[in-house]
Parts: sequence; C-alpha cells; structure tokens
Amino acid sequence: QVQLTESGGGLVQTGESLRLSCTASGSTFSSSAMGWFRQAPGKEREFVATISRSGGITSYADSVKGRFTISRDNAKNTGFLQMNSLKSEDTAVYYCAVGGISAVTTTAYAYWGQGTQVTVSS
Repeated sequence: QVQLTESGGGLVQTGESLRLSCTASGSTFSSSAMGWFRQAPGKEREFVATISRSGGITSYADSVKGRFTISRDNAKNTGFLQMNSLKSEDTAVYYCAVGGISAVTTTAYAYWGQGTQVTVSS
C-alpha cells in the first residue's frame, strides 16, 4: 500500500504564504490522482484541490481558487500545495490523498497522509 507523508504546515499571518508537500513511498504514485483536503475544528473534512496522474487536469474549491496551486513531481513521488494570500478561514489540518481518479469526495481516495497543521492569524 502507498504511504503518504505531509509537511510544510505552520503558523502564519493573514496574507502570507505556505507550501505543503506530500511524499509517497510506494511505486504507484505516478499512476494515481492526488487530492488535498482540510478539516477545521468542529467541521467536516472538505475538498481543497485535486490533480490528475499526469498533472494535466486540476480543480479547486471555490474558496481557494486563485490563491492555491496544486502540482506534482512524479519523478520524486511528491505532490505540492502552494497557498498564497492566506486567510483565517484557511486554518485547518491539511491532508493529502491518492486514488485511481481525480475526485472531490473523500471516498474516492484509498490512501491518506497523517495531516499537517496550518494556522493563520491576524
């Protein structure tokens, strides 16, 4: 099975940027779609962004479109989420996931990372 590890979270002020990384240990990363999700305290886990196996197709939640960019480097078995112009509403634990096809629902992804905390303050 694929093992995923997120990194890059931290504490920033409104308007600043962070880049999250997701590294996969398995050999199936290049043939899998990747997604980013987040979960705030007391809230359901929500879709953030997804990217196809080759990187040619991407999609974003309306709340982050224009501010976040999803990308991947299959040669390094790593995915990224560049987060710019961060807002307090972006505060959450961020998770990466891989599956057979790009989707906005959590049930479409078979493998998940442990999550990384992002906190945005004024």
